[in-house]
Amino acid sequence: MSLTLCNVQFSEQSDRVVYLSNPVLKSLDGQKTVHIKLGKESITAKVKPLKRSGNYMYLSAGVRQSIRVPKSGNVYLLQGSGNELQLGPLVGVLCDSGFRSDTMPFGSRTSYIRQLLRAGEKKAYLFAFTPRDVNWQQETINGYFLNGSGGWIRRVVPLPDVVYNRLPSRRAETTAAIVNFRERFIKRNIPFFNWTFFNKSDVYKLLDNDVEALKHLPDSVSRPTPEKIKEMLEKHQFLYFKPTGGSLGIGIYRLTYHPKRGYFARYRKGGSNVLLRFSNFNSMMRMLQGNHGVSLSNYVSQQGIRLIEIDGCPIDFRFHMHKNINNEWVPAGIGAKKAGRGSVTTHVKNGGSLMTPEQALSRVFGDRADDVLEKAKRVAIKLSEAIERNYTHRLGELGLDLGIDKDGEVWMFEANSKPGRSIFKHPALKEQGRASLAYILDHCLYLSRFQGGKADGS
Repeated sequence: MSLTLCNVQFSEQSDRVVYLSNPVLKSLDGQKTVHIKLGKESITAKVKPLKRSGNYMYLSAGVRQSIRVPKSGNVYLLQGSGNELQLGPLVGVLCDSGFRSDTMPFGSRTSYIRQLLRAGEKKAYLFAFTPRDVNWQQETINGYFLNGSGGWIRRVVPLPDVVYNRLPSRRAETTAAIVNFRERFIKRNIPFFNWTFFNKSDVYKLLDNDVEALKHLPDSVSRPTPEKIKEMLEKHQFLYFKPTGGSLGIGIYRLTYHPKRGYFARYRKGGSNVLLRFSNFNSMMRMLQGNHGVSLSNYVSQQGIRLIEIDGCPIDFRFHMHKNINNEWVPAGIGAKKAGRGSVTTHVKNGGSLMTPEQALSRVFGDRADDVLEKAKRVAIKLSEAIERNYTHRLGELGLDLGIDKDGEVWMFEANSKPGRSIFKHPALKEQGRASLAYILDHCLYLSRFQGGKADGS
């Protein structure tokens, strides 16, 4: 198999002819016809020479319409056995939004989807789509592509080579309709990665028997009883009480026990940080159960870790992990998050601030900062591998929330299968944000088997 970057253009001819420049034609060894493919569509066409230097392919209107090639420009050309040529990869980015308009088809997520599609231009056919855009009878998708000026155009294309799932609704993903929707891609052997959101309790259960991962996990209990919460507080002095399906730090409590001073609950309410003191454990539990139900079935209780601090404020780290073109986990971006004064979490919306890991670690560890960061990267890769080997579905991206204690030990608090991208807003992390987009495309190349050694340029 060989991989070439090829410039694809269109001809007005109505017959089924593919015109190939000499470098591409040579690879066919004198074949008079070519079996050309895009996504799940294929057609056999005649081959004719094209007098142009470089890697060029001109498709007649008959070929273009038969396999539904969406637009001209540079894409990869994968040559299989004999006379088989595949254009692509054709990559579908699955998204949706309650609010939609012609210029914002994916609501507030439109900007990210545009960035992702732009990153893939001149290499692949990337498009975005919603569940409503799929025609399963015809096995086609009415997708959203970018035109030359960055605007949106609709094109009907075959089912893609790979699907990257960015559906934004945790609730919608659990409906029978969406579960069935995802399964239909799998039944057609179309790789589909980032299957669904994780719940916090899911990750702890996944790793419960993984020796490699357990070394870096705080003691965590799903659906804890009051007795278990009290036991954990007496053992660890403080803990975090988290909703299993939460995000952005919403609904998180920091519970603390001081033998001589009583019990304390710190949380955020109405845009402000709240600190309550209770003289006994039962009164604190009445408050929690009053807010979240007697059973506390949607909560996880997690051991508190004494994290490194700057100016008396704890620091944790977001590691944005990706699978690369070799199917290996790599940290694409790392952000250090400093908690706001009196805040339970380090989220920027709760008063936290963002800095680079080098800035944060050098202030705490001095000359040891580089070694601590390298150790954290190794642990992040090990944890990503552990999650993947214990998870049923395909993963390509993870957001790991890690903490580092004063001894330099690394702890994982959460793993997100559809991580947000807020760390890339930091000026010093913008390049890492671009790298993150490139890794998504690279992994799509891997999953769609668009590999043939190093690709030749056009």
